[in-house]
Amino acid sequence: MRRNKPSNDARINEEINSSQIRLIAEDGEALGVMTSTEALEIANDRGFDLVEIAPDADPSVCKLMDYGKFKYEKRRKDKEAKKKQHVIHVKEVRFRPMIEEHDFQTKIKKAKKFLEAKNKLKITVMFRGREMTHLEYGDMLMDKIKAELEDISIIASQPSREGRFITAFFMPK
Repeated sequence: MRRNKPSNDARINEEINSSQIRLIAEDGEALGVMTSTEALEIANDRGFDLVEIAPDADPSVCKLMDYGKFKYEKRRKDKEAKKKQHVIHVKEVRFRPMIEEHDFQTKIKKAKKFLEAKNKLKITVMFRGREMTHLEYGDMLMDKIKAELEDISIIASQPSREGRFITAFFMPK
């Protein structure tokens, strides 16, 4: 079973350039320390590939196995791990400084849903026209938002002013 040029970083057969290797049989039994040519002969006799599984060890560790099956198992494990991970998205909710109470409560409810779904939340207070002369309304609104969300979130970054926007980031607890 001679295969060359693996697609990932594992070296196989003739690509293994270590002078001494620790060989493990296909059933997990340790066969001891030997030269790479001796190990390659054993692999050819048994009909397996010689795969380097721990190149950083001294001496490097190689195992007798079917390389195609090894690649398949690795791909399957990676796919399972990817399925289980949760991707964190940044969701944004925008407010205006003169927002009415009912609209405020509706947007807060939406923000809480985002945080309960384990997403990061960006709160933006945006000003238009002459509203820029009353930036204190934006600060008061941001304080009110922080008070509403403090039980289910922590502030990742304090509110900051950038032009016509005040932004703050919240992370779920």
